[in-house]
Amino acid sequence: MSDAGTAEPVMNKNKAHRKDKPWDTDDIDQWKVDPFQPTDNKAGAFTEESSFATLFPKYREKYLREVWSAVTRALDLHGISCTLDLIYGSMSVKTTRKTYDPYIILKARDMIKLMARGVAVNQAVKILDDAVACDIIKIGTLVRNKERFVKRRQRIIGPDGSTLKAIELLTNCYVLVQGNTVSVMGPYKSLKEVRRIVLDCMKNIHPIYRIKELMIRRELAKDPKLATESWDRFLPQFRKRHLRTAEKTAKKNDKIQTKEEARRVAGLEPEDSEKKAKEKKVYTPFPPAQLPRKVDLQLESGEYFLKAGEKEAREAQRRKQKQIETTAKRRAERAEAFVAPVEKAEPTVEEKRQKKRKGREQDADTEESGEKKKKKKKQREEAAEEE
Repeated sequence: MSDAGTAEPVMNKNKAHRKDKPWDTDDIDQWKVDPFQPTDNKAGAFTEESSFATLFPKYREKYLREVWSAVTRALDLHGISCTLDLIYGSMSVKTTRKTYDPYIILKARDMIKLMARGVAVNQAVKILDDAVACDIIKIGTLVRNKERFVKRRQRIIGPDGSTLKAIELLTNCYVLVQGNTVSVMGPYKSLKEVRRIVLDCMKNIHPIYRIKELMIRRELAKDPKLATESWDRFLPQFRKRHLRTAEKTAKKNDKIQTKEEARRVAGLEPEDSEKKAKEKKVYTPFPPAQLPRKVDLQLESGEYFLKAGEKEAREAQRRKQKQIETTAKRRAERAEAFVAPVEKAEPTVEEKRQKKRKGREQDADTEESGEKKKKKKKQREEAAEEE
């Protein structure tokens, strides 16, 4: 009985030869990356020289000249040499005989890239740490319209930089919006989140939605009970609201009416109603007539027989005429915004007196008519009593 009570648990055959590791305790971080020391490089000096170069804009030249001594000192600690070429406007880094870390040359390349994009030297030096990575997000080609691009880029920064500060606090990253790129520095996982926020913002999805989701995720991560559960029920599901056809039509009509009023106040002619109300085309089973070629049109107008200089002169005159019309149209559109609305003039003292006088006369008339009605009523009552 005692042997049966103290029977050893059945061991999985796959783990039969596993042994306890007394040195592997719970306080050891398995994912920690130890810094690369000179003693870790067993092979010695590198056999080949690696180098990278990058261009920088003209306006960064003055700043780079001032801080280049600090850049040289930071890279010398890792055995990397750097050069600043002001003639060609480039920065370059390369390995030396003192370089012991094979990956540090890529970190130095990222450092000069960030400095070329406008990052300060004291912030760019942090990229040399193994736990910090960088990502340069190109946003210049995501939106075609220039005005729309500027608005959406400003949306990443937010009023007084509040949106950018919220992104930095939630992701533990450094974010710099400069020109057509967004430079990001931070942990690898956070870089992915920032890239998602920036690209969605350029696709017309406001950053506040992603920020709210990150805040909820951070609060959920504090609860150990939810570590193995799905968080989908807690995360917000944002859906784009589509306007109904009636709402779209009403909105469009209001816009057209406002524009017509502005044109009327500015003294401009109303837009052609023929353009607005398109006539319904009559269905015909036959294909449309073939359009004339460009050469045919030139033969009809006689332009085909003109000389090259005469053609250029005619084209220049046509272009100039079109430019004059476009300029006049744009000037009229700009003038609409500066036309003051029609204001009602205050009545003069004489008009006020006349109005009061009319009011008194009307009151007197109403009182007289009331007295006449009372007299007639009284006469009727007396006549009825006599009868």
